[in-house]
Amino acid sequence: MAEASIEVYGAREHNLKNIDIQLPKDKLIVFTGVSGSGKSSLAIDTLYAEGQRRYIESLSAYARQFLGQLGKAEVDKIVGLSPSIAIDQGSSGHNPRSTVATVTEIYDYLRVLFARAGEFHCLECGEPVGSQTIADIVSHILSFPPRTRLMILAPIVKGRRGEYRRELSDARKMGFVRARIDGEVHEISSNIALNPNQRHNIDLVVDRVIIKDNIHSRVAEAVETALSLGDDSLIVNVVSSDSETSRKAQEEEDLLFSRQYACTNCQISYDIPEPRHFSFNSPYGMCEQCRGLGVQMAISPKLVIGDEDKSILDGALLLWEKPEQNEKIVLQTLSEHLGFKQNTPWKDLTPEQQHAILYGTGDTVLTFSRPSQFRKRIQKFRGRFQGLIPAHEQRYLSIDVEEDGNSYLPDYFIKMPCQECNGTRLKQVVQCVTIDGTNITEVLDMSIQDASNYFNTLELPERQAFIATELLKEIRSRLGFLMDVGLGYLTLSRSAPTLSGGEAQRIRLASQVGAGLRDVTYVLDEPSIGLHPRDHAGLLKTLMNLRNQGNTVIVVEHDEATMLVADMIVDFGPGAGLRGGEITGIGTPDQIINGTNSLTAQYLRGDKEIVHPESRRPTGDKWVQICNARQNNLKDISPKIPLGTLCCVTGVSGSGKSSLIHDILYCALARDLMRAKTVPGDYDSIQGIKDGETVDVSEVVDKIINIDMAPIGRTPRSNPATYTKIFDAIRSFYTNLPDAKLRGYKPGRFSFNVPGGRCEACSGNGAKKIDMGILADVWVECDICNGKRYN
Repeated sequence: MAEASIEVYGAREHNLKNIDIQLPKDKLIVFTGVSGSGKSSLAIDTLYAEGQRRYIESLSAYARQFLGQLGKAEVDKIVGLSPSIAIDQGSSGHNPRSTVATVTEIYDYLRVLFARAGEFHCLECGEPVGSQTIADIVSHILSFPPRTRLMILAPIVKGRRGEYRRELSDARKMGFVRARIDGEVHEISSNIALNPNQRHNIDLVVDRVIIKDNIHSRVAEAVETALSLGDDSLIVNVVSSDSETSRKAQEEEDLLFSRQYACTNCQISYDIPEPRHFSFNSPYGMCEQCRGLGVQMAISPKLVIGDEDKSILDGALLLWEKPEQNEKIVLQTLSEHLGFKQNTPWKDLTPEQQHAILYGTGDTVLTFSRPSQFRKRIQKFRGRFQGLIPAHEQRYLSIDVEEDGNSYLPDYFIKMPCQECNGTRLKQVVQCVTIDGTNITEVLDMSIQDASNYFNTLELPERQAFIATELLKEIRSRLGFLMDVGLGYLTLSRSAPTLSGGEAQRIRLASQVGAGLRDVTYVLDEPSIGLHPRDHAGLLKTLMNLRNQGNTVIVVEHDEATMLVADMIVDFGPGAGLRGGEITGIGTPDQIINGTNSLTAQYLRGDKEIVHPESRRPTGDKWVQICNARQNNLKDISPKIPLGTLCCVTGVSGSGKSSLIHDILYCALARDLMRAKTVPGDYDSIQGIKDGETVDVSEVVDKIINIDMAPIGRTPRSNPATYTKIFDAIRSFYTNLPDAKLRGYKPGRFSFNVPGGRCEACSGNGAKKIDMGILADVWVECDICNGKRYN
């Protein structure tokens, strides 16, 4: 009989003080307490690590060598622990090919849905395209009026260069008498000489028939033969004359049939749609230009344009900061062709003139004039102007930057949407497959909320509905789980590396609910972080659904609402670090509130609370105003931000907070004030306000610093002292001591990262790694430095 609880004895990981605890299974349990009190040490570093290690060790030795090994937790014994899964706030990955749809596996179902139930349309004319069976083709041929003369042709060469003597000879040996070559029917026995430098179309005449009764078997045999010779396609030519050997067949008389997908109007054949054709990670579906990434490295116009108040001659364009002689010749011709003066400031040029200078004049041929080097006359030549940006992009991609010395060019490159696929990542032909008039890229560009509404109201014809029933069920359920955790604002095409830690965690949480596992111990680290209270109820519903499936859910959380719906609260404390590592309260929410005096209980009862200040710091006379912000979903807003105050920007998830503050304010000021190579979002201007007067923003702000949630680094040699540079001062202090000066010690002597200071036996790690083969590596304390890391 399975244990009804998880029993932990002697947990000593990090600052845990040899604690014993019994946790009920199939319950929602909240670990809470002050930061650093030991919550994660028990939840993640002990329960999750031990559950994962035990499961991995239950596998074969062959399987274990492909899996990462977790070290054994500092604990005496754990009883009743099931396989564990941790859902933390870590990044969802740095792979640019991962999106919200791929991480949640929704994209896998979408690919199958569009491949099996989608309607194919011709890329050229937009008409529906489908595959046909032999019976369909025969039925179509027999539907012509009686006494209609037809030729059934097998295309063996389609628009290729060559003489094709062998192909025609082989056809003659197979018993074929006639072939249509470049639109004219010839006897194969005649001497046919084709120009090898021209493209040819060769169709074998399989049969000539007159529509009448009792020819079904003859037509079926001819169709089967033509399909086998013509690579699953054939042509039916409607004959309008009794003389076939000399007449010119008209293109509109041809009907194309194919067992593959083919358009009879445009005579274009397509591959039968398969799920791989809808994958931007497969060569069958990915855009060939960007290789399925949706973006390319390209020069940004915003980085090229320097001072808009200057003219091009004065250095408005950083790539033409000091135009040379040839560049001045080009500029002279452009000014005459586009109708502007060379001393005109860049901001006064029309958008059409600016675009032509940056991206070229297209196919227009210009006449350039320059003085001859040998004679005193003007030399003229004609050519097309490629454009400043395309010319430098082509130059950069064709040279070795290190050898050429043009290391300045990468400073102007950023990731921009692919011009071939417009950022969709897929080939254009894939976007010709639609369901209810919507293609797969349009679905991916929907927000999760819009996609959920679309699929919940989608009505398909009977045949498509029968195919798509189970697929739609899975898609709808996964979209519903994502809605429950408050992620309805994300688009399915959102790149995974751009997700915040909280968003990535809630996506993994929704995926786990959709997986339907049971008898699993789930460990979550603050899933409510970054979530607006409006969406909190959906998150709690998801956690309870995970519990109701038969799982134990352990949540490290400080949120009051999560604590109050929990089946059990475990309160850690009383303090942090050495003052923590103990359990100060355990029980149901009511038992914690009414039966303990822990710090958490005092706040839940209202004995303690965060005191709001009676008075706020008054706003000063300096402000920053962002004018007409339009990035992402911002709707031409112009907010003013007071300086010298603690200013909070809040709102529901996806309302535009990061778009305004990070994408526009930070990127713009970092570029303008600190010369950072950042590209801000869409806005008109950022201006300062001082004493009620509008001034340049540099008069009120001189620096901007972005402190985000990115990890500070994972090297084991880093610690708080090294990261904050305090260790530099500590090493300098010891270097200046009298004994250190007598011995000639330098700062490196007091570093465990460089030879001379570190213990060479353990290379400054303080411990030695012992390879245990199929088991997890074991770290033992260095016997030379006793873990101190110094020599």
